[in-house]
Amino acid sequence: MANPLRGEVVRLYKNLLYLGREYPKGGDYFRDRLRTAFSKNKSVQDQEQIKALIARGEFVGRELEALYFLRKYRAMKKRYYEEWCYPVGWRAKKKRTEVLL
Repeated sequence: MANPLRGEVVRLYKNLLYLGREYPKGGDYFRDRLRTAFSKNKSVQDQEQIKALIARGEFVGRELEALYFLRKYRAMKKRYYEEWCYPVGWRAKKKRTEVLL
């Protein structure tokens, strides 16, 4: 008997595999971890437990997307607003300590 949630699981796996290509530790690292996680839970038969695992996987996907957006935002901010990244008065304090030395 085929599981009716199989399509959702395959869709989630493909989506996470696609998102994992930009993972900071590398796509191969992420793919191995993803394969291990899915293999560990392949024997689950309970529909509710499968739905819970799918929800957890979707949460991981949203967290990965947030991580990538934050990384891109920080790079853009660093590129265009370099002076703005430092706390207020940071340069003034540095100059005062240089004068004292």
